[in-house]
Amino acid sequence: MPADLSAPEGAGRDARIIALIGTGHFLSHFYILCLPPLFLYWREEFGVSFAQLGLAVALMSGTTALLQTPVGFWVDRHGARPFLVGGTLLMALSISAMAAAPGIATIWVLAILSGLGNAVIHPADYAILAGSIGRARMGRAFALHTFTGNLGFALAPPVVALLAAMMGWRLTLLAVGLLGLPVVAAILVQSRILRDQPKPAQATEGPVGRRLLLSRPILLFFGFFLLSSMAGSGIQAFVITVLGQVWGTPVAVASMVLTGYMAGATSGTLLGGWLVDRTRRSLIGFVFALTGVAIAMILALGLLPLPEFVLPVVALLGGLAMGASRTPRDVMLKDASPPGEVGKVFGFVSAGLPLGGAITPVPLGLLIDLGHPELVLPVVAALLALSLLCAGSAQAEARSRKAAALPAK
Repeated sequence: MPADLSAPEGAGRDARIIALIGTGHFLSHFYILCLPPLFLYWREEFGVSFAQLGLAVALMSGTTALLQTPVGFWVDRHGARPFLVGGTLLMALSISAMAAAPGIATIWVLAILSGLGNAVIHPADYAILAGSIGRARMGRAFALHTFTGNLGFALAPPVVALLAAMMGWRLTLLAVGLLGLPVVAAILVQSRILRDQPKPAQATEGPVGRRLLLSRPILLFFGFFLLSSMAGSGIQAFVITVLGQVWGTPVAVASMVLTGYMAGATSGTLLGGWLVDRTRRSLIGFVFALTGVAIAMILALGLLPLPEFVLPVVALLGGLAMGASRTPRDVMLKDASPPGEVGKVFGFVSAGLPLGGAITPVPLGLLIDLGHPELVLPVVAALLALSLLCAGSAQAEARSRKAAALPAK
């Protein structure tokens, strides 16, 4: 029987679980963005092109995206904890091994290996959170999981750049890679509190395995994640350019707009977790309301000639709403996953996030090249609106299937 999660010791146990899982998630995102600050060092030492340098990041991210789903099947079948330990260890040691790389080809191989380790993180993390955290704190657990990942993205470039300037790129990679070892040790020492997702007591009615991933609700959730990521990528890539070309906004002010959006999106995840746990109301209602606010703020940036001092505030509110919508989204997906299937579902659906980030920049950049920068933010808003169609349909389908699976009274 699970512990009483309303008791103080239950809260303390949950905090330890979230700290363990969140630290691994922080490292997984940190490692993805620890390579770009070293590009100039590698270009000078190895004599390679920027395309070859970019391939290192592409190989790491692409391997992670491609392998999340098959890893999710293994997590569901054999349990998440051994995969979490092995994946974190492989991810960290591969980064450390780059310190001895004689050339860019070695870095490519190690980037693939680190991406393989990274592919474990989302399926294993969500499977453990689903089995270890009580419903009363599930929203905050998911929110902190997202927050730690975003924090890893934010800290990697400045930390790695500073360390490389002080101690050289080889010692920097050795040091940041070895950070994973105490994390692995902590997971091993505390493994008894990391419970795997509950398995079904009897055969589950409805699709499972590959049929589950190709079912209409899960494909709609995939579309929801994909379209949301496409929209976010569009804002991050081009909001500075768009504001400058459409309204003549100075680069310094437009950069503050992007900073405001990113700060709001990161801190908004924590607000979303609090809302989910505090109210227990319809999650889809939260997603619609919060995404609606984000759409309104994005359209305001693109269509209204706002005073410069207002622009960062509008962007902050839009980012806050976007970030707050992510936690209800993740909890909705967890609730739609049949018992014992959380790993593969999150592995498959969350692969839409890097895919969405890869799709958007080229066509939106083409819009700007064709002389229509004013269309970029309305297109982003339209992508978010389409994501809501996917979200609403996914939730309705999932509820319908659950209702159909209930035994008749």
